[in-house]
Amino acid sequence: MSVDAVFKALADPVRREILDRLYARNGQTLSELCEGHDMSRQAVTKHLAILEEANLIATRKEGREKLHFLNPVPISEIADRWIGKFERSRLRALNELKKNLEGKRDDK
Repeated sequence: MSVDAVFKALADPVRREILDRLYARNGQTLSELCEGHDMSRQAVTKHLAILEEANLIATRKEGREKLHFLNPVPISEIADRWIGKFERSRLRALNELKKNLEGKRDDK
């Protein structure tokens, strides 16, 4: 997975909305994903291709239909790398504060 491809895919509001729709109800067809968009099926297909290249969605053929599924793993990996490391220090600070406050309570 290319982190650049994931960030590129997430940079577009239409693609983020598609991911939100798949989060709400996984396994949608192209027709279902086109509903509510003021764009052609071909434009939605291009967005889906970018999401698939970034490994943010996976597809499965069922008969004549192609179902699209959200793959949250790349987003989770980005969160771990880019957000998680910043949160660790805050969590440590909160834990130390809790210990200090509990220690002061024990002294009373």
